[in-house]
Amino acid sequence: MKTIEILVNPRGETTVATRGFSGQSCRDASRFIELALGRRVGEQLTAEFHQAQTVGQHQQQRT
Repeated sequence: MKTIEILVNPRGETTVATRGFSGQSCRDASRFIELALGRRVGEQLTAEFHQAQTVGQHQQQRT
C-alpha cells in the first residue's frame, strides 16, 4: 500500500515520509506536498529508493 505521511511538530516544522514507493516514484508522488509546504531543508532516502535504483541500473547494463 502506497502512503504519504505528513508530520508537524510543535514548532511547525514538517516531515514528509513516503511508504510503499520505489525509486524516483516517491519523489514524484510527494512533490506537490513539498511545493505547498515551502523550502526543503533536507532529504533522507530509504532503502526502497536505493534498492529500486540498483535494480534499474543492473537491468540497463544487461540490454
